[in-house]
Amino acid sequence: KGIYLLTWFVLGGAFGVFTAGIDTNVGFDPKDPLRTPTAREVLKDMGQRGMSYAKNFAIVGAMFSCTECIIESHRGKSDWKNAVYSGCVTGGAIGLRAGLKAGVLGCGGFAAFSAAIEYYLR
Repeated sequence: KGIYLLTWFVLGGAFGVFTAGIDTNVGFDPKDPLRTPTAREVLKDMGQRGMSYAKNFAIVGAMFSCTECIIESHRGKSDWKNAVYSGCVTGGAIGLRAGLKAGVLGCGGFAAFSAAIEYYLR
């Protein structure tokens, strides 16, 4: 399961750098809006955003992996249902920070995504 964390970290970093690359406000200084940012400032912002996304993706990956291991140990089975249950727990926990409705939607969305991935991989 440790490789999952590294994968999520790298994926998050790549996603962060990509989104920073297409964001027109990268390197923008609100105090001086007419100044063009230097390449160093843009690269610094891209790196910061990439690291931020990488950490967040790694945390989500860790939550998913840990809950999947716990559920698998508790059930005593290794099947697709473990990923779906784990997706529901992870998505629900993340969504609950924004309220009950968001928690329920997060549970359903992450569970459906996990089911789709499990179906595709098996």
